[in-house]
Amino acid sequence: VNFLLSMQRQPGLNADDTLLAVTTLSFDIAGLELYLPLITGAKVVIADKETAFDPNLLMQEMERVNATVMQATPATWRMLIEAGWQGRKDLRILCGGEALPADLASQLLERGCELWNLYGPTETTIWSTFCQVGKSQLNGSTSSVSIGRPIANTQIHILDVHGHPVPIGVS
Repeated sequence: VNFLLSMQRQPGLNADDTLLAVTTLSFDIAGLELYLPLITGAKVVIADKETAFDPNLLMQEMERVNATVMQATPATWRMLIEAGWQGRKDLRILCGGEALPADLASQLLERGCELWNLYGPTETTIWSTFCQVGKSQLNGSTSSVSIGRPIANTQIHILDVHGHPVPIGVS
């Protein structure tokens, strides 16, 4: 409940949204795609496996359903871009499941209204942290994008290999 209510606020979902679900239903990330629209009154469209893995079919489905939100891995977003996807001005792009490279983030920022980097190991149930990505964060960066801050009502602790807390800014 905490996770869904946090995600409802940021990155946000409301009754006017259409979320195109492309995640395999057995993967924990699908929980956001299925349950968040249910608690907000948004529309969810579940893409079949063939559509989710074919960039041309996926682009067509995004347009057909007027998707305003889509969550996918960096690999899926890159697949779309490499297939010629130009984006949607009203699309909130949620990216997670792998590290988000800065070069891909830059390309995604040009193709949607918002870009969110989401992070969380499966053990924490879907996402633990989030970061709204902006161009200022990418200036000169050639590495991955920040995983951001903890979702509402949670804390994160970054530890070194010995289990000791590391200072802010240390990888």
